Amino acid sequence: MAWLRRISGDLATATIQRLEETLPWYAEMPPARRSAVGLVAQAGITSFLQWFEEPASTPAIAADIFAAAPRELLRSVSLTQTLQLVRVTVEVMEERVAGRSERVREAMLSYSREVAFAAADVYARAAEARGLWDARLEALVVDSILTGEADDELPSRIAALGWHGHGEVAVLVGTTPPQLDVDHVRRTSRKLGVDVLIGVQGSRLVLVIGRADVPVRGREDAAELPFTEIAKRLEPSFGSGHLVLGPAVAALVDAGQSARAALAGFAVARAWRHAPRPVEADDLLPERALAGDAVAKQTLVERVYRPLQAHSADLVATLWSYLDNGRSLEATARELYVHPNTVRYRLKRVSEVIGWDATGPREALILQTALILGSIGTDATRRRGPGIRRVPLPR
Repeated sequence: MAWLRRISGDLATATIQRLEETLPWYAEMPPARRSAVGLVAQAGITSFLQWFEEPASTPAIAADIFAAAPRELLRSVSLTQTLQLVRVTVEVMEERVAGRSERVREAMLSYSREVAFAAADVYARAAEARGLWDARLEALVVDSILTGEADDELPSRIAALGWHGHGEVAVLVGTTPPQLDVDHVRRTSRKLGVDVLIGVQGSRLVLVIGRADVPVRGREDAAELPFTEIAKRLEPSFGSGHLVLGPAVAALVDAGQSARAALAGFAVARAWRHAPRPVEADDLLPERALAGDAVAKQTLVERVYRPLQAHSADLVATLWSYLDNGRSLEATARELYVHPNTVRYRLKRVSEVIGWDATGPREALILQTALILGSIGTDATRRRGPGIRRVPLPR
């Protein structure tokens, strides 16, 4: 022990010199960090001497080695570099004690194993703390998107999460499975060429999906998949129940619009008995409008009623008659005093103008709801009149 204490200073000096010679990353470090690494090496040698003298009284002394390291060192030195530091220190000590005492050499090798485990424990706890912080930050970002309370800090929070998304974004809402494998969801998303933000809100699971330019081996498609196809690929990650996809928006900061539509659709999806899984929020516009969703009402009026009214009054009249007569061509033709082929032609024009086919039962419901909402809005505007012009009073 007296000999080991006498050479401990030389061991520390030799260790620092060996680090500079063999590890390029150590030589490139700023002087303050090199000094901190030297303190860790010196603490390791001193700790070994204490442990060798009384191994039973200090069983966990290896963990105290890293107490001398400042917090900044943990961020700048990786686990691999820490293990290289341990290896160099052990090699220097082994060279000095070789042939002197086999007992010291065996103790040193045993102790170096404890140091390696202690290093792994330090980095594991740091990674766990970082993971918990990331999870809380991700939950905060998703909640801000869902509530529409995006502020100036949202872009910086998104960047801190390592978001690789760019361009269009869509929100997918479903039920939380009994066992949610978050890592599997992220791996599947990367293979599909998208990045995701995951939010678990009790029984509801929310995914914010954005296209990403991250080259990943094993990516399934080189071309960009539509969000509906991406939702189908992610569908197994959700629990049983309805799965609703919000409309695509231009950027992540606008994801609140997609989230509001997806949440509104998820709330009323049960009203559609044969709703597909996943279902787009825009396909649930009638149910959302009946539930009082102002966005759905406005969407139906602007995408169906106003384009038809602006195109031709005959299209609106034909669509009204066709839907009121149970989608019968003959009954519609009799009411309008036209040939059935004329009705067919006008219905085809309706489909070309708005993109929905009135001959299908589901789309007929969408169109009829839009006509009702558009008529109500038009009648309300007529009753209000052009308004009263206010004349300023003379002073």
